[in-house]
Amino acid sequence: MSTDVAVTAPAAVEQAEQKSSVARLRTAAAEASQVRALSTHPDVVALRVESIRTQVDVLMWVGIVLGLAFTMVNVQAFAADGAPVGSLPWVAAWLLDPMVSLVLIAVLRAEQITARYQVSDTGKWISRTKRFAFGATFVMNTWHSFATRDLAGIVLHSVPPLLVFCAAETAPVLRDRLTEAVLRAEQAAALADPQKAAEPIVSAPEALTALAVGGTAQITAQPPATGQTTSGTATAGHVPRKASAKPRKKATAKPGRKLLGDYVKDAVFALDGETDSSTITPAWARKATGCSAGLSPKVAAQVRQILEMATEHRTWKDSNAPESIERKAA
Repeated sequence: MSTDVAVTAPAAVEQAEQKSSVARLRTAAAEASQVRALSTHPDVVALRVESIRTQVDVLMWVGIVLGLAFTMVNVQAFAADGAPVGSLPWVAAWLLDPMVSLVLIAVLRAEQITARYQVSDTGKWISRTKRFAFGATFVMNTWHSFATRDLAGIVLHSVPPLLVFCAAETAPVLRDRLTEAVLRAEQAAALADPQKAAEPIVSAPEALTALAVGGTAQITAQPPATGQTTSGTATAGHVPRKASAKPRKKATAKPGRKLLGDYVKDAVFALDGETDSSTITPAWARKATGCSAGLSPKVAAQVRQILEMATEHRTWKDSNAPESIERKAA
């Protein structure tokens, strides 16, 4: 009997260890599944992209400002043209480089916003202003080096303006790609599971707020206690509460996130019988659905495609109707 107990005890311990390892593995697998599901959620992707966007903007602006500050001395020397130190022309020469740099920074700052929302540049003056500012800075920086045929000076004073030019041309493209990454993640999630993709991730403070609101509603919906009458008056030993003068604001539920398909559906509902595909423009999509300027071209393109398909189907149906066939036979 004692031998059986001695043999059974290690087997039970081993079985318990196997169960605990299986439980740990199951828990780790469940956590990994939740992490994978959240990593592809549009809100999480947007949060990560915004973090990367902030880092890119900071690094780009630091490089651009340092490059423009480096060129200031050479531009001042070019503008002063040997004027005595402290004289009026020498002091006024310091204003030339900030004048060009501030205009350039204003253009780059505006492009930072337009590229984020994928607003394309339809005019040519933005590009002309940037290129003129960079060209002027480059020429004033390297003029003395080219005049004296100083190769080392040409290379030294050419690097900062050219680097600023490359950064200014690359930054809007990077911001546009980051925005496109968020839109593609949203579209992929909508195609995989539209209902789940539209559900926002509830954070801890929002959950606590919802719990508090729900608890208050449950408390107010409870029947009166033993010490109270049904008419609302208190019995002896209880002081009735004063009714609040201002009614409490009801917690309104936040609307779900609208996807591209939702805007397309709203636009299709806004169509009438006389709407032609040529009138479906991004401006019309923004007016009909209230979508953003960056999303309106995609909404307009899909609505035009739907309208053309419906027109082709109507034409085919009319041509294959019995009356049409009889007329062709006659």
